[in-house]
Amino acid sequence: MGSSEVVPLCKYALSDSDSDMGSTEQLDHGSTDTLANGCKADSDAAKRLAKRLYHLEGFKRCDVARQLGKNNEFSKLVAEEYLSFFDFTGLTLDKALRTFLKAFPLMGETQERERVLIHFSRRYCQCNPEESTSEDGIHTLTCALMLLNTDLHGHNIGKKMSCQQFIANLDGLNDGKDFAKELLKTLYNSIKNEKLEWAIDEDELRKSLSELVDDKLGASAKKVTRIVDGSNPFLDIPQALNAITYKHGVLTRKTHADTDGKRTPRGRRGWKKFYAVLKGTILYLQKDEYKPDKDLSEVDLKNAIRVHHALATKASDYSKKSNVLKLKTADWRVFLFQAPSKEEMLSWIQRINLVASIFSAPAFPAAICSMKKFCRPLLPSSMTKLCQEEQLRSHENKMRQIADELTEHKLHPVEKSLKSKEAEEYRLKEHYLIFEVRDLLSWHLNCPSVLQEGGGQTLCLEQSGG
Repeated sequence: MGSSEVVPLCKYALSDSDSDMGSTEQLDHGSTDTLANGCKADSDAAKRLAKRLYHLEGFKRCDVARQLGKNNEFSKLVAEEYLSFFDFTGLTLDKALRTFLKAFPLMGETQERERVLIHFSRRYCQCNPEESTSEDGIHTLTCALMLLNTDLHGHNIGKKMSCQQFIANLDGLNDGKDFAKELLKTLYNSIKNEKLEWAIDEDELRKSLSELVDDKLGASAKKVTRIVDGSNPFLDIPQALNAITYKHGVLTRKTHADTDGKRTPRGRRGWKKFYAVLKGTILYLQKDEYKPDKDLSEVDLKNAIRVHHALATKASDYSKKSNVLKLKTADWRVFLFQAPSKEEMLSWIQRINLVASIFSAPAFPAAICSMKKFCRPLLPSSMTKLCQEEQLRSHENKMRQIADELTEHKLHPVEKSLKSKEAEEYRLKEHYLIFEVRDLLSWHLNCPSVLQEGGGQTLCLEQSGG
């Protein structure tokens, strides 16, 4: 087909003559190029495609999310028609979500998955018009349930979220108001007692994980496990068992702040010596000396720290020990690490920040909050799918955005003497924005060095023993 020829590609995806085509090829003809080639969205075509997707006529389960998650008018029509096959009338949100997730595996980019859940939220509200919660509120709750599912049932590092924390995290997120506490308690207990599960397309899952490993770690890395156990597609992280080891060596750790920056209780702040291993995007803290072929113990996994979206800096404000670096993680935990020498401290800082800058995926949009309530964006632990040039541009764009937000924020100060909740929210947002500027600046300084070397620095890290 010539590039100058404009053809209504919708009909290619839906015509009966396409029944012998592979499902991926059908999607390529029927949706990917739909708007790019000037095809007017066709409601009849959308209905036919939605029906085929729902009944899996010529399509695999993995094709469904790909179609529903695309950002064009035709795919939105298809999604609307596809969701019409689901009747959520009278169902609680958790039951409706369970029904929906069992239809197909929710795969794809973060933004694509978010669009699919937006379609779900809209359909749930259509089926339950008496529901007092708005569509945005339902979407916020849906995302919260997905995240809660990972926290309670995934092989996550750290303490599980309590019901009280779940409720507190959703303060003010119902169009500026609070959700009913009884509703949140019911939803929390539902997920706690029975984890969310969805359809798995084994062939596609195996293929996608294999491709990810080949892309990030080289064709030799074939053995894959899932640290989060697939409980939440936003935070899911396929992790190669033979992931690249970027650095290892002795570090002495002190826990300074827990999740959300809350000061660690005095009894848990002591210094403790570990053999540290930066493997993939995880910093493992092991009791015994590092051995590449040795399996990690449960204690080692419990002590592990994810370094996605993290920032390592010299702990210049800590004077009791020398050669100390500060590590702030995506969930705002803070750790101090003492290295054996200044050179080792600087090496750990450089390598942690390099891994974070190259592999951290773009932030998932923050939940919609009231003007007075500050909400940090969600930071997925999955590796980015952007190439290095795209990753660098992403950092640059984010840095400009955060800098503009910080400037705008400082134009509307609140009185520092106030001890109100509003003043506290203002302080939290300013602290977050300043941290993000520093974080992105550090990442920006790391990424160009990798690009200039054509990826050679990454290879150097792989070969280094620290």
